[in-house]
Amino acid sequence: MPRGKLKIFLGYAAGVGKTYQMLSEAQTLKRQGVDVVIGYFEPHGRKDTVARTEELETVPRRIVEYRGARFEDMDTDAILRRLPEVCLVDEFAHTNVPSSERAKRWEDVEVLLNAGIGVWTTMNVQHLDSLNDQVWQITGVKVRETIPDWVVKDADEVVMVDVTPRALLNRLERGVVYAPDKAQRALDNFFRESSLVALRELALRQTAHEVDLRHVQEPQRPLVPKRIERILIQITPDPASAMLIRRGNRVAEYWKGECVAVFVHSEASLEDVPVEQRKLVERHMTFARNLHLETHVLQGDDIAASLVEFARSRQVTQIFVPRPKQISGISLFRRTTVHRIVELARDMEVTIVAERRRGQAH
Repeated sequence: MPRGKLKIFLGYAAGVGKTYQMLSEAQTLKRQGVDVVIGYFEPHGRKDTVARTEELETVPRRIVEYRGARFEDMDTDAILRRLPEVCLVDEFAHTNVPSSERAKRWEDVEVLLNAGIGVWTTMNVQHLDSLNDQVWQITGVKVRETIPDWVVKDADEVVMVDVTPRALLNRLERGVVYAPDKAQRALDNFFRESSLVALRELALRQTAHEVDLRHVQEPQRPLVPKRIERILIQITPDPASAMLIRRGNRVAEYWKGECVAVFVHSEASLEDVPVEQRKLVERHMTFARNLHLETHVLQGDDIAASLVEFARSRQVTQIFVPRPKQISGISLFRRTTVHRIVELARDMEVTIVAERRRGQAH
């Protein structure tokens, strides 16, 4: 059975009209004779959006019990039994109840797609994993629910639903997006106009990037062989490695290149690394693999030499390393490692990435 097609309605904030447009297009689809159902819809009390569901069949939600409480969630098995041509799934980045078979809604969507069901879904740009650090820098909010970049990259179509920040703020103030008390909290925090402008710019750039990925160019006679960008990310126990992985992966996506994440240590086995450090490294390696990056653990007494030797064997063009921290004006030992990497990798670009920090707490 051929895999179903995924269409994403992308926005930059709640209230821009993603779900409304998805439902409107679905109504047109149904009138054309396509079997389309709603798998999950979150109304948020928006009457105009709710009205768009009236002509569409809705698959009932399932009840999930967890720690003595009852929750409603999308019933993936019921959708599979119903087997529509297209299923509408709101809030792509949603985290399922912990007792669910799958942790994330996007994983449920993968099950539907693999069963040959087309899926239309909604998400905001701040839920894209590689943008997590930039969104935090812009808004002061650390988004916890994210979607791996490869999931969005594999979508057949990405449509941006756009409205100007000023118009969105007007909607918020009129109570169209949230109830008055929640709307005021939103205006005081995430929905500052400067933040919305920056998030909209991110969404526009991301949409352009997605269009570029799907654009098939006419064959041309090559004049100069195109260099393939191969990026290596150095993983360390430092928590900032997650940010480094996101940054390197996004650059690789931009250049349509390859990306590998590597941890180098002097011990004979990863089991010999102190427990707390090992847990951090394993967490970073898992995160890299979830982004579909190739990962390697190398053993070597000279970390810099081992890293560069591996990079050269893989024809790496760019190495991403974390900026060394300093304590009392004296840098940690890793500073020597970073400097030696720069010295040894003169035939490659070495990017030293500093962790972004906001000037004030939010």
